[in-house]
Amino acid sequence: MIKIIKVGGNIIDNPTKLKSFLKDFALLDGQKILIHGGGKLATDLCVTLGIESKMVDGKRITDSETLKVVTMVYAGLINKDIVAKLQAFGCNAIGLSGADMNIIPAKKRVDTKIDWGFVGDITPNTLKAEKFEFFLQTQITPIFSAITHDGEGNLLNTNADTIASVIASTLANAGHKVSLVYTFEKKGVLVDVNDNSTIIKKITFGSFNELKEKKIVHSGMIPKLENAFKSIAEGVQEVKICMAEDLHDFENAGTTISLH
Repeated sequence: MIKIIKVGGNIIDNPTKLKSFLKDFALLDGQKILIHGGGKLATDLCVTLGIESKMVDGKRITDSETLKVVTMVYAGLINKDIVAKLQAFGCNAIGLSGADMNIIPAKKRVDTKIDWGFVGDITPNTLKAEKFEFFLQTQITPIFSAITHDGEGNLLNTNADTIASVIASTLANAGHKVSLVYTFEKKGVLVDVNDNSTIIKKITFGSFNELKEKKIVHSGMIPKLENAFKSIAEGVQEVKICMAEDLHDFENAGTTISLH
């Protein structure tokens, strides 16, 4: 089974936790792919450079100056730092953006209400499974930043959760057994976000709607779960949301996402 792992920004922001997570990732058996965002480093660098960070519902508006920063941070420093650490743990990794090999093409977001700038959305069925298979079959582990491109020479900032979901679906549609794992700082989806003992072990599509109505699931967890259900509907065998520290035992940890 191919494991598609997405690591959250809170782990990237913590060097000790990131190192521990990458050690566990390196020890995972079989074929695997890692997708990461950027944590708060890009925001901090924007402040240092005097570039205003504009957010809408937790999503970054990416103007031309911000794009330079997120590309340097996501596809540069963070991506290569992760690759270097994985090499130290014996995992032969390669760091990539979506522009490399034209592996993750996207389109600039069109929104009549908000100008998102250089934010990219991925069109379904535009990714080619053989490009990911190229690395996996040669036992090279791809590490993807959240930077894509539009095929016309422009880089784009794309949600890392979405990238993970689309890669998982692409490989599943090509006949592979795929497990998609979202890791972050909590034990899973929680009834009380401040209490890790209130983990919801399984969420179905029906219970997801109930959790939204009761405001138990809200904010950034909603698009994460929407991506998870989309992946399941498109053939991904299992989707997990778990704590980064539990990656070594993700099969038994966290919240399982299921259609039924």
